[in-house]
Amino acid sequence: MNISSSVEIAAKYIQEGKLVAFPTETVYGLGANAFNPLAVAKIFELKERPSFDPLIVHIAEIHQLEKLVLSADERVYKLAEKFWPGPLTMVLPKSDIVPDIVTSGLPTVGIRMPGNEISLELIRKSNCPIAAPSANKFGRISPTTAAHVKKQLPNVDYILEGGKTTVGIESTIIKLTDNGFQILRSGIITQDELETIIPVDRNSIIEKLSAPGMLKSHYSPRKKLLIADNDKLKIDKSMAGLISFSGKLENDYLKVIRVSERKDLKDYAVNMFDAMHTFEDDSEIEIIIAEPVCETGIGKAIMDRLRKAEFNWRQV
Repeated sequence: MNISSSVEIAAKYIQEGKLVAFPTETVYGLGANAFNPLAVAKIFELKERPSFDPLIVHIAEIHQLEKLVLSADERVYKLAEKFWPGPLTMVLPKSDIVPDIVTSGLPTVGIRMPGNEISLELIRKSNCPIAAPSANKFGRISPTTAAHVKKQLPNVDYILEGGKTTVGIESTIIKLTDNGFQILRSGIITQDELETIIPVDRNSIIEKLSAPGMLKSHYSPRKKLLIADNDKLKIDKSMAGLISFSGKLENDYLKVIRVSERKDLKDYAVNMFDAMHTFEDDSEIEIIIAEPVCETGIGKAIMDRLRKAEFNWRQV
């Protein structure tokens, strides 16, 4: 079946109040009609996602933004012109048309325009904005392929196949304040890039759980994952898989996945979750070790994901 036919089928499912897993440039999303509270409730049920964790609404045209928010000042349009379609989510005051279940009762809604032609076509053909978190069980590894979705959500109504995602980690989420912007979740679009448009707000207090991905534990595999930090981890490498970046730590590990042959942080972002899935599914691997990177630029987003993937395992 060609992509166009698959999109038509997926759009019909969205219109009927069903759930569709679909590719974006970041990760695969689990989508429903953002204006249908019953359909959105199915997202929380299938993902086993707590109701206090809000969803992002995906649009395909800028005019859809105006229907979803109470107000959008010139800064919003400047950011959209620069970064949309793309992996930037803006948290803005919501209009009454957005069901409270989408925003977990918050007065704001996160909105983005994905940089993926399949997802944009799905939104257009569905004739509605699509509310979508990542298409995985809550707290587990994010999906960057359709196979990852099938593994975690075998009962989803429809999976729109679109190959491997090109960014590999979730969007940068920002909130606009009177003084500029705050980053609620780091992503491939960095603070330095955003500051070319508007200033960063270093003073306002960030509200807890005002956007997805703000919990301490997230993106976690079923197997123990630890960051190879300076604590000299006491592990049996003969049963361990290493997610390698620099190539410096690879000795004695049972298996190694090098996420970049050119030491490019974008490659790490693209391949990190896929490497976690591979080791999670490998019966010979008992523990996953991930190499850390410097927290500059994209490195901040990578370390955010690794720390959250590690969080519960560090407590064991």
